[in-house]
Amino acid sequence: VYNFSAGPSMLPEEALNQAAQEMLDYNGTGMSVMEMSHRAKCYDEIIKEAQELLRELMEVPANYKILFVQGGASTQFAAAPLNLHVNGKADYILTGNFAKQAYKEGARLTQARVIASSEEDNYTYIPSVTPDMIDKDADYVHITTNNTIFGTKYVSLPDTAGVPLVADMSSNILSERMDISKFAVIYAGAQKNIGPAGLTVVIVRDDLLERFKEDCPTMLKWKTQADKDSLYNTPPTYSIYMAMLVFRWLKKLGGIAEIEKQNRYKAGLLYDYLDSSDFYRTAVKKEFRSIMNVPFVTPSKELDEAFVKEAAQNGLVTLKGHRLVGGMRASIYNAMPVEGVKKLVEFMKKFEAANK
Repeated sequence: VYNFSAGPSMLPEEALNQAAQEMLDYNGTGMSVMEMSHRAKCYDEIIKEAQELLRELMEVPANYKILFVQGGASTQFAAAPLNLHVNGKADYILTGNFAKQAYKEGARLTQARVIASSEEDNYTYIPSVTPDMIDKDADYVHITTNNTIFGTKYVSLPDTAGVPLVADMSSNILSERMDISKFAVIYAGAQKNIGPAGLTVVIVRDDLLERFKEDCPTMLKWKTQADKDSLYNTPPTYSIYMAMLVFRWLKKLGGIAEIEKQNRYKAGLLYDYLDSSDFYRTAVKKEFRSIMNVPFVTPSKELDEAFVKEAAQNGLVTLKGHRLVGGMRASIYNAMPVEGVKKLVEFMKKFEAANK
């Protein structure tokens, strides 16, 4: 089937096939990666390759640490204020459900302030922010670069006037080229573009590793993992191995520049049809459309339900939209092949013709 889930999402077939071949015996060790000690030399090679590949793919500068941690991106909502504490203040831009959750969690641990929000329009656009809106004494400015539920993305980053920019990049990491030096911290749950659930990636600039609050829990402290190359305790070993296979696949494909071309082409196929149809509708403002998550509706809830059911019967699964938006949502992450999007558009045309 073509799986349009927002996460956990599709993985590249090539990576899954490689994992299947190595399930019982990784690289002649006689063990599955699931059974290896994270202290073993054979596993150390895996985690180092994963880190090196990610650094190469994302062009991460040398003065940034790449951490592999647990707890999902949601745990980083708390880790950010705990690790970046200077004045005990932070500014947040609300562009969706997870951005709002990050703000709520941050407000428990620091003096958090919303400086811009698109909530009043059901998060259908990204609000503009100018440097004068930002507290120059804020410890950081927090954004969510792609909004999984509402289908919006940042097309340009806010000018934070030197205040560290922290980004939850869970649903568009590795999907397009980005200048990592513009961010102080990036974090992302793996289960969309990186690998299976269980792994969280944190990319943090070196000079920020000493800002943690004294009462920051050991396991939430980025410096804890940075000092031990993500091996302070047992990491999510198999998820890291799967991420390594996905990174290999992406490099072989031509890296982020190539996958960005494919992603824009796939999104274009879907949006072009939506724009040409008077049956389907997407509420997202055109200039802020995500190339990863595409929400849309038919003229009625009854037809939405029928669409999801019939699509599944045609091998197009997990298209039901989030309860906050309704309708349908096609998540077309890196591993979704062009053929999957073409098949979806073909089905949409047939469904429209049959139900107009």
